[in-house]
Amino acid sequence: MDDKSQDGQPKARTYEQASPFYRPLWRRIAITAVVAFWLAVETYYNNGLWIAIACAMLGYAIWTFFLSWPKTPDEDSK
Repeated sequence: MDDKSQDGQPKARTYEQASPFYRPLWRRIAITAVVAFWLAVETYYNNGLWIAIACAMLGYAIWTFFLSWPKTPDEDSK
């Protein structure tokens, strides 16, 4: 993925991608694992509403922390 839009300007980043707290990979993996565990618990107890909420949160975490995460380091973080 390229970090620039078609007109050459940098793409807008979400709060999670701009925050230094989420920069270490292990934190992003831990957060995603906790949400996945929560989804497993709700699935075990068959709580439909909470399954949907946890599934949406897991999808958002995977998208934000892994699929759309910038592949190149920021120039301002040096």
